[in-house]
Amino acid sequence: MAGLGLTAVAAPFVRMLTDVPRARAAAGATAKRLVVVFTPNGTIPARWRPTGSGAAFSFPAGSILEPLAAQRERLIVVDGLQFVGATNHEGGMAAMLTGSGDAGSESRGMSVDQYVAAAIGGATRLRSLELGVETSAWGGSVQTRMSYSGPGQYAPPDDSPKSVYARLYGDAAPGGADATLARRQSVLDALKGDLGDLRTRLGAEEAHKLDQHLTSLRELERGLGGGTCSGGMTVPDVPIHDNASFPVIGKAQMDLLVAALACGATNVASLQWAHTVSPHVLTWAGVSDAHHALSHMDDGNAAGVAAFVAAERWFASQFGYLVDKLAATPDPAGGTLLDSTLVVWAKEMGDSRAHVCTDVPFVLTGGGVFTPGRYLRTGGASHARLLVSICQAMGLSTTTFGNPQTGTGPLAGL
Repeated sequence: MAGLGLTAVAAPFVRMLTDVPRARAAAGATAKRLVVVFTPNGTIPARWRPTGSGAAFSFPAGSILEPLAAQRERLIVVDGLQFVGATNHEGGMAAMLTGSGDAGSESRGMSVDQYVAAAIGGATRLRSLELGVETSAWGGSVQTRMSYSGPGQYAPPDDSPKSVYARLYGDAAPGGADATLARRQSVLDALKGDLGDLRTRLGAEEAHKLDQHLTSLRELERGLGGGTCSGGMTVPDVPIHDNASFPVIGKAQMDLLVAALACGATNVASLQWAHTVSPHVLTWAGVSDAHHALSHMDDGNAAGVAAFVAAERWFASQFGYLVDKLAATPDPAGGTLLDSTLVVWAKEMGDSRAHVCTDVPFVLTGGGVFTPGRYLRTGGASHARLLVSICQAMGLSTTTFGNPQTGTGPLAGL
């Protein structure tokens, strides 16, 4: 098996598609789509928090969330969550969407986006769409990946708008789509045939694992070739790992994400801005030092703190752009995409200066599921309960997510 190298080829596409609860929530509305957005390196809670509580809250002048003031009535700002048992950049990144689940947990080690996609993604050409903004210069590791199709199995984001465009609309070069599609299909046909022959020589446990690989190949084949979306758009032709390209790529990926939802190519998407320990320098936000370095500036360095806040305000404005874009795009079934799409903005840590996964901030919007326009203080609740709430908002019967020892049931007050 090792000599053939076939499972090594198929492994990046592994998806666990079975045994995910599909039952609708017992009561209340459910969202049709899920979008998860990540920005890196924690935050400064005192500069992030709104003032007030409940429906009576506001974003202080100069605060990190102030750029979202125009969207205030659409948002739920969730404060005080903790990643139980996790700490530092890597621990927070690994736990953020998985709840530290393993193969024996209800969520089977999957991240919440992949878990939801496994349940609701069967009717769309792309079960899920993972988009990135300069996530992969350091390769795939616990620092650079947030989505998991199983324990230790990354669902890597696509950093290239041109590549994403081809998946949605077809290859741009005249006559190129058919030839490229034929080459890809021929490779998959060969892999499926060889793996199928190999299955007959394996024991039960190995055959089960191989069946997962074959299912993954079928999923990949379903997503080959563009054409579901029509009309197209202009995508930038820039180096995808060039620091100066960061904002241009990010905007293109947001536009493509919204287009993918609008044309029905997928109902689950994620956007990962960089990665934890991100070295990017947000010069366009008036910043001259790396984002990760700035995230550790203590209160004795006023200029450093101000620069980090400026960088975080820029990320907040990008989230606002995505929210506005969803709100301005019609849902083919009626209303807008924001009306039917639950959007979750996540971070991997709370106070970045202390390397802790307490007081980790989340912002939710859209979907028509939770009452918006609120600031929810959770008082140290496990974020696993938020992950349960997300699943239930998508119509799943999930009662625990990740490690059940970190908390069960949905998040109170949401």
